[in-house]
Amino acid sequence: MAPTQPPAATGPDVVAAGAVVTRKGPEGREVLLVHRPKYDDWSFPKGKQDPGEHVTATAVREVFEETGVEIRLGLPLRPQLYTVSGGRTKTVHYWVGHVVGDADVSSYVTNPEVDDLGWFSTASAAERLTYLDDMDLLEQYRHQRKSTSTLVVVRHAKAHKRGSWDGPDPERPLNERGEHQAQALVPILNAYGVSRVLSSPSTRCIQTVQPYASEQSLPVVEVAALSEEGYDEAAARKLLDELLATPGPSVLCSHRPVLPELFALLGITEEPLSPSDLIVCHHRKGEVLATERHSVTPPDH
Repeated sequence: MAPTQPPAATGPDVVAAGAVVTRKGPEGREVLLVHRPKYDDWSFPKGKQDPGEHVTATAVREVFEETGVEIRLGLPLRPQLYTVSGGRTKTVHYWVGHVVGDADVSSYVTNPEVDDLGWFSTASAAERLTYLDDMDLLEQYRHQRKSTSTLVVVRHAKAHKRGSWDGPDPERPLNERGEHQAQALVPILNAYGVSRVLSSPSTRCIQTVQPYASEQSLPVVEVAALSEEGYDEAAARKLLDELLATPGPSVLCSHRPVLPELFALLGITEEPLSPSDLIVCHHRKGEVLATERHSVTPPDH
């Protein structure tokens, strides 16, 4: 008898995101768990991606909706992949989540989706978690529990073509699609809590990060060493060393020809970036420990 073929998937695959949210408790590090009455399980907060939403924003939003705790993303954890109803594949992306502001969950209003939640030591969480996949997440966190900082490196969004621009190249602006890409970057940079914005002085780079800077009331610091015309290896090295020694999350925006030089200085290897693509570098004590790559897909207009 021929082997039975799995049924064809009905409907699109499912994408979700969440976080292993952590805080310093009275007896060491603690993680935040939620209880879902529908499944009678204890797990880490997570939820499905909304249409048009970037997965990093999904993680931040879902944690807030399920716990009332605001977070910013830290180190990425391995995603979970499994099959759900209709033969569809579900991918759940996870990060270490760092609390912004109040970590108290005692005033959270429980509901049909989450009827209990709390902070638990890692040992207590290991006893309470329902699923082996979540146990694996906890183990990943245990091995990566030292805090890191974030440096986001962005290639400027889509600009007008060189051949169609009559003015000086540094003044060449974004086109309409590039403007939408710049707007779509805002929730991604917000998910990492970026608090320092640096850019090549070129108009297309400044315009790429300006929407986020404006929303957060942050200045855009123009750095000539990040530009095509003014790139200087010694100055770039000094800048990156400073950023890797700075605890606050930063973003810098530069150009396709310059990015490989910056990545080499950071000690990482990346394939060429498309306009508005970004590399998230998680670093500690001057060393990049992990990277993520994200693409920005703005909604159609």
